[in-house]
Amino acid sequence: MEEWRGLSDNIRPDRAVSIGDVLGKLIPKLGIVTRIREADISAAWKDIVGDFISLHSQPDRLVSGTLHIRVLQSSVRYELDRVWKPEIIRKLRERFGEKTIREIKFIL
Repeated sequence: MEEWRGLSDNIRPDRAVSIGDVLGKLIPKLGIVTRIREADISAAWKDIVGDFISLHSQPDRLVSGTLHIRVLQSSVRYELDRVWKPEIIRKLRERFGEKTIREIKFIL
């Protein structure tokens, strides 16, 4: 059997790796963690900012701790950036952690 397979029958058990270990190393490399966070933020957006703001804005992407939020109108963008930004950041950090979101940018 050894000649036919090209391997010895002495397979080392230390080569076996659990699927959890493999996925734990693979997920960050694929950027899936960021996508999961983006989906969580989008799902929680209405709870964080309220009905009116959620109708006029939507989280777009999370890049290196900066959350980009698309807004429909320049007046809403101005209001969010000048008045509500500190409060939104505070709520996002409470929910998702200090390191996940460091800054937010509003984009038309």
